[in-house]
Amino acid sequence: MNRFASAAAIVMSLVLSTSAFAQSKAAAAPNKPATPPPTAPTAKAKWVVPVKGTVYVEVIKGAPKRVKDDIVTTLQIKNVSTGAIALLKVDEYWYSKTGQTVTGDTQKVKQPIMPGEVVEVTLKSPYRKDMYQNQFAFSHQGGKVDPKAVKSFKK
Repeated sequence: MNRFASAAAIVMSLVLSTSAFAQSKAAAAPNKPATPPPTAPTAKAKWVVPVKGTVYVEVIKGAPKRVKDDIVTTLQIKNVSTGAIALLKVDEYWYSKTGQTVTGDTQKVKQPIMPGEVVEVTLKSPYRKDMYQNQFAFSHQGGKVDPKAVKSFKK
């Protein structure tokens, strides 16, 4: 009988304690500042297949300007090809009156240039007294670049 009484006492205490715990209120959460509503997720970057072979660009050449000990030339380049241009490289060469190469600079556009997109390339060459004329050479990862000098871009 003692075993039955002790077992009944344990079962009753478990039943009563679980119902008592179920009735207790949850602890109040600390006040948090209101969070802004979630924004739309940004579009994932897509891999764009670059053009292989000859690509076509339009170029607006800015006037070379002397800034301290450098000559700075700014170019605006628009992709008029049907596909993206990968790793566009622009070389600027400065020549003397005798035709000797004096100085120059190279800049690369690392992001793909989409069709219709305009990028700005700034070239900085060290200033020399015998600088006379500059010339540009364009290339890209998949081949040649056919540049066309324009005064303004068409819409």
